[in-house]
Amino acid sequence: MTRIAIIGAGPSGMAQLRAFQSAKSKGLQVPEIVCFEKQNDWGGLWNYTWRTGVDEHGEAVHGSMYRYLWSNGPKEALEFADYTFDEHFKKPIASYPPRAVLWDYIKGRVEKAGVKDQVRFNTAVHHVEFNADTGQFTVQVCDHTENQIYSEQFDYVIVASGHFSTPKVPEYEGFNIFNGRILHAHDFRDAVQFKDKTVLIVGSSYSAEDVGSQCYKYGAKQIYSCYRSQPMGYKWPTNWAEKQHLLRVDENTAYFGDGSSAKVDAIILCTGYLHHFPFMTEDLKLKTHNCLYPESLYQGVVWENNPKLFYLGMQDQWYTFNMFDAQAWYVRDIILGQIELPEQEEMQAHSQAWIKRESKIKNSEQMVKFQGEYIKQLIAETDYPSFNIDAVNEVFMQWKKHKKDNIMGFRDKTYRSVMTGKMSKPHHTPWLYALDDSLEAYLDSENREQRVI
Repeated sequence: MTRIAIIGAGPSGMAQLRAFQSAKSKGLQVPEIVCFEKQNDWGGLWNYTWRTGVDEHGEAVHGSMYRYLWSNGPKEALEFADYTFDEHFKKPIASYPPRAVLWDYIKGRVEKAGVKDQVRFNTAVHHVEFNADTGQFTVQVCDHTENQIYSEQFDYVIVASGHFSTPKVPEYEGFNIFNGRILHAHDFRDAVQFKDKTVLIVGSSYSAEDVGSQCYKYGAKQIYSCYRSQPMGYKWPTNWAEKQHLLRVDENTAYFGDGSSAKVDAIILCTGYLHHFPFMTEDLKLKTHNCLYPESLYQGVVWENNPKLFYLGMQDQWYTFNMFDAQAWYVRDIILGQIELPEQEEMQAHSQAWIKRESKIKNSEQMVKFQGEYIKQLIAETDYPSFNIDAVNEVFMQWKKHKKDNIMGFRDKTYRSVMTGKMSKPHHTPWLYALDDSLEAYLDSENREQRVI
């Protein structure tokens, strides 16, 4: 029997499991599937851990999730077309759920599909190689539950391990003598520890915006954020100032490109992540920066040099869960013989045309529409339920406007579901004062008091 290895049981790997289960439910013959997940449960980044550095088995910690994280984009933009929030929670909820709520949602769909028996938990993939003579991959893993290393052969490999786990860590003059704490956003777990502290955020993208907002919400005394090219430009609270790029630090002071300086207690590097696949041999390894259309991936998923290998979710992301679905359904249909791939030259030419289109993008609205068009193209080739991508694009545009209007209040806005047409319900407590991010507190519509942190 044909065998498929899926590396990772986060949102992309879960989407792939669901895609094959959907085909099986329609009477199609589905290959044997083995999904390897090094954590003890599925959910990827949404499966929160307090650990940083290495886990209990000595593996690099996958998670970059922190306590009190709430979605920084409307749930209406990431909703599954085949499993809505209303179906899962049996009632309308607000548009910006906390981590625990989103984790519960994405688990709900695959639990309904009954695919957990295909996942080998606590099993880390250490090496993948391809044998051209046999046409098969050898996947070597470490089963930490049984404390054993073994290898198995597969006809297809799907890499769904994500690209927000290996931090991109810059070096600045003086880091070696700074007396405070220096950490990357990957290791940020709790903003409460920075209460009454002066914090410097290095970076100007989403993690900088959100980690800084967390620190403000939980009582940081002063926040500075610094940028290399453009400031974030939001209407920050009075104790949050944006500075030009960081030049250097000494024992307790940061020096900026505008000539100013500030005493700081901690430095949080919100400087992005690397696409890092040390378990893949060189000929199979994706090498890319964070972009909307990575090199060497036909239709954003097929490894052009070996079309039995696929990478899911490797794009810079506006769309998330439903894009992973579109990719997973497309990969599934290639493997099942429903979609015939062109020759390598044609695949490469197709990819280069999309990459050239991306190079001409000038603003965020064009980025959203670019990714929306990409998803439309994938969905048109499969039986994934079609949905109004133009309407989702508009949700993104409203979201951008609401952030510009009020960066600390945009999570209190509500949106209409593209899938059901129903309006979301305002949360019982404004985000800035909702200090309890538990599933129970969030779903309790009568709850008016938050637990003391």
